[in-house]
Amino acid sequence: MAELNSGFKAPGSFKEAVCIDGGRVYDSCCDRDCLEDLRCFFTARGQEIIQQALNVRIRSAEIINVFIDVEPVNFNRGYYACDLTFFFLVKFDVFCSPHSKPVPVRGVCFFDKKAILYGSEGNVKIFSNEFSQEGADDHQVRPTNNLPKCVVQCVDPVPLAARVCEIRDCYENVRCMPSCVCNRLGGEVCTSLSNGDKTVYATIGLFSIIQLIRNVQMLIPVYDFCIPEKQCSCDEPTECACDIFKKIKFPTDDFFPPQPASDCGCSQPVAACDAEDEEEEI
Repeated sequence: MAELNSGFKAPGSFKEAVCIDGGRVYDSCCDRDCLEDLRCFFTARGQEIIQQALNVRIRSAEIINVFIDVEPVNFNRGYYACDLTFFFLVKFDVFCSPHSKPVPVRGVCFFDKKAILYGSEGNVKIFSNEFSQEGADDHQVRPTNNLPKCVVQCVDPVPLAARVCEIRDCYENVRCMPSCVCNRLGGEVCTSLSNGDKTVYATIGLFSIIQLIRNVQMLIPVYDFCIPEKQCSCDEPTECACDIFKKIKFPTDDFFPPQPASDCGCSQPVAACDAEDEEEEI
């Protein structure tokens, strides 16, 4: 008897085969992008501080939103171009004079990325009450196409570096920022700058996974319905805070940083050293 989830168990006997409609990943890719010298944009108040900046230090970066557009590739049927625009919220420490305390300033920057993935073919229109709109004339009819769905997974970017520079081209990488980006920044983005004004260029690292998913009908074995066996409880924990603290494992690695898992005694990567050892044995 294999335990699937907490409180759910599947019996060992096969009951029936059923057809379900679910998302199947047709193609995916992962990438490691070093985004060098992304121009940052600030509110009017933030830009005033940047104008006085002597130096800047990047503190953190996070993804505000990703705009996704999926279009079929005309010259290669079944493949789709996924155009992605990442919007980042970046926090800086700005130094306006020597030996002074830094001033925290937030800015936004963006990055365009394109990936071509296989998503199979399909040319049908889908009608379902799942896609109905409140207040529409007909709640049952809202057609959608069956283009594959692009899903982007990513972790918070790694802040690497930042520098203050004068603008050489005031139209460089300027675009209208969406309202969701401006709301996170705390005001409208100031884009009306002139050549010679100061701005910040940030370098961040981005790890991402891009998937093309299409809903298909799949035949799967069914053992039984997932009936919860755990009772719902509203009782508060009876253990005191000290009893809970005593159950926490002592953080040995924080006091004594662990050694590398394997060390061949050279400056080459472990995989390369292992390969050399295998050649010597041969």
